[in-house]
Amino acid sequence: MPINLPCSLSPDTWPFDLKLLTPPAYLVGGAVRDALLGRRSHYFDLDFVMLTRAVKTARKIADRTNGGFVLLDAERQIARVVFAGGTVDLAQAEGGSLEGDLLRRDFRINAIACNPFTGEIIDPLDGQTDLRLGLLRMVSRSNLEDDPLRLLRAYRQAAQLGFAIEAETQSAIRELAPLLSRVAVERVRTELGYLLINPEGVPWICRGCEDGLFSIWFESAIDRFDILTKIDLCADKLAAIYPELGKEFGRQIRDTIKTPLLAVAKLAVLADSDPTIAETELLRLKYSNVEIKSAIGLLKYLPQLQAKPIAEMSLREQYFLFRDLGIIFPVLAVLAVAAGVAVDEISILINRYLDKDDIIAHPTQLVSGNDLMEYLNLPRSPRIGQLLMKIQLARVEGRIATREDALKLVAELVNQ
Repeated sequence: MPINLPCSLSPDTWPFDLKLLTPPAYLVGGAVRDALLGRRSHYFDLDFVMLTRAVKTARKIADRTNGGFVLLDAERQIARVVFAGGTVDLAQAEGGSLEGDLLRRDFRINAIACNPFTGEIIDPLDGQTDLRLGLLRMVSRSNLEDDPLRLLRAYRQAAQLGFAIEAETQSAIRELAPLLSRVAVERVRTELGYLLINPEGVPWICRGCEDGLFSIWFESAIDRFDILTKIDLCADKLAAIYPELGKEFGRQIRDTIKTPLLAVAKLAVLADSDPTIAETELLRLKYSNVEIKSAIGLLKYLPQLQAKPIAEMSLREQYFLFRDLGIIFPVLAVLAVAAGVAVDEISILINRYLDKDDIIAHPTQLVSGNDLMEYLNLPRSPRIGQLLMKIQLARVEGRIATREDALKLVAELVNQ
């Protein structure tokens, strides 16, 4: 029966006119679920099921609104219209009807539809009861088998919504966990990424490891749960003491790679503590070179910070730590505290990092390679890099301080 449409589902909030949809057309999935939960997002993600003309309708909407048109699946008739603030997907109903389409979905809370023309909520599986109970309940075991990535989505959505997983669904997920080996690793990495960036994701990552969902990729992660479960808490603790450091935790590892630094720290703890094995694990999941290098750097230096008091680190050791880690250092500090290093100890390095004039954490060159080649009349060769390194270490250790000191030092080294 018709009801009042939640305001977040109102066509007035859409980036296109309702008249561009050819009825029957139904809004489905996460947008309906979140609207019924009262959840709001700055980025809209609307999914429509249509009985006919889904791709043609998507193209018409794109043409009329100057949106971007993307054909996602010609065979299944799925297309996307891209707007500045979000996306609109239109798909032909699976099974030839709305109810048939809803019966093929993953969880009951995602099998609720809304008729935007009448305001009617269509809920054949009573997903609204699960919304009230805060439960993720599968539509059917076979639906999970059809796309095993849905096993991981259960944990991701539980983390995002603060829901529990219903007992029978949980049991089915454990039994079907080996099927994840069939799923493209890029899709697995995406779901894992959602869990890594969500502060509520870590308990579900741990539970997923216990239930066998991540054992294909991370064989020994369960051994480091004690560190993994403390990362977000320790990040908050350090951010309260060092607000400038805290701003770094959410920084993206690179403009073209949207992984936040704190997510890289969690990824490093999930991987094997042996950097060589960890690299193989991360390569298997097709992480980028910069993500792998960053995780390996954390795995290399964390044991060093645990092995002896940081106050006993030589200036040379500190220099190489900062040089190798770069912008990743702030989350090494988090991992160190999570692993039991006292905040007072790690503060020695944190204060260096936060001081942009500190030549150990943020070294600058007294001379360039071209300066050396001109001054010493040397050709370009690996030796120039070696001499620059000797200059840098001499400066870090306080043996030289000026350009003249640097040139005098290299002259002595060359004469020797």
